[in-house]
Amino acid sequence: MKCVDDFRLKFGSKEYVPIMIGGMGVDISTSDLSLVAARLGGIGHISDAMVPTVSDRRYDTKYVRDKQKQYKYNVANMDKSDVQFDLALLAEATETHVRRTMERKRGEGLIFINCMEKLTMNAPRETLRVRLRSAMDAGIEGITLAAGLHLGSFALIEDHPRFRDVKLGIIVSSLRALQLFLKKSARTGRLPDYVVIEGPLAGGHLGFGMDWAQFDLATIVTEIAAWLKAEALDIPLIPAGGIFTGSDATTFLEHGAAAVQVATRFTVARECGLPEDVQQHYFAASEEDIEVNTISPTGYPMRMLKSSPAIGSGIRPNCEAFGYLLDANGNCAYINAYNRELALHPDAKKLKVLDKTCLCTHMRNFDCWTCGHYTYRLKDTTVREPDGSYRILSAEHVFKDYQYSKDNRIALPVAD
Repeated sequence: MKCVDDFRLKFGSKEYVPIMIGGMGVDISTSDLSLVAARLGGIGHISDAMVPTVSDRRYDTKYVRDKQKQYKYNVANMDKSDVQFDLALLAEATETHVRRTMERKRGEGLIFINCMEKLTMNAPRETLRVRLRSAMDAGIEGITLAAGLHLGSFALIEDHPRFRDVKLGIIVSSLRALQLFLKKSARTGRLPDYVVIEGPLAGGHLGFGMDWAQFDLATIVTEIAAWLKAEALDIPLIPAGGIFTGSDATTFLEHGAAAVQVATRFTVARECGLPEDVQQHYFAASEEDIEVNTISPTGYPMRMLKSSPAIGSGIRPNCEAFGYLLDANGNCAYINAYNRELALHPDAKKLKVLDKTCLCTHMRNFDCWTCGHYTYRLKDTTVREPDGSYRILSAEHVFKDYQYSKDNRIALPVAD
């Protein structure tokens, strides 16, 4: 019987353990988490979601404070088109986060960054260009294009000196999405180095509608693999979403996948950015505690715990400090929902907004508890402490369990 360690992900002449830890934002996939994967010979992601905010938390910068001070005059204004990011400071924040991570890297694995197209930041094209190029400038080894079709993303960096050096990949949830991306990127003469195929059981934002349950990851992977073969395109495929055990991963590898991307089990690792009290909610969750809803301002469905403080919260939008989801005209679906409720309930001491959430503020505060479908199984991966809490795991323990486990077994942490 084979295990994940019997396979290797190949990029050119180099080989890696075929385990990629997904890029969970905001700062859930921390530098520490990505560095463990790299040290063990796999691939780790950091996320570029709200990097100025992450930089303030990790590197004692003051980007958010200074931005809020600059646009304080606009707080009461419903029109947020004035609230722009300073591109030079955005580049500085991205470079700081990437460079400081890369300086700490040890081992033969790789560090990638997950880059979200839906992080529109009131200037979608310009801010995306800065984030991509700054990560490359700072030495990132790979970029995974996420949360969007990224039809023009290769064009934004094709003149960068590292365009053909950095590993570039795209997350898709359908063959159609991949075909669109390849067609639009063909002019650059650059194929992606890998494709992450994210199925309907993934955590956070989904690349499906509310009919997500009608789809199946294995079927999508098979369809994409068959099309690539027919087109004589050799692009490594990396399934993601619902791969909970090493045996789950091995099944995909035996059927031709180059690697697997996993994330849910790392949300309860010490190196993960989630506070420990939130991790206990993840451990304690039952299957009934998890839902797919439409409260994200991005327009994508989102899987999360029903007990998330972000659900129903009517906090005032803080776009002057954050504003990461403002579109090119300074609009956000949550702002519209908030203003609607404010007009209906002008005297309310505490507003409730049920149809949308202020994703920026709640993700920054770890109050939006996005999760994978199998989060309810996390309790089966650890031991219960005498006080009733669940033991937080090490990222190395989880990684090695994926790497070596067989027969759907999950290795529990050794008792103290």
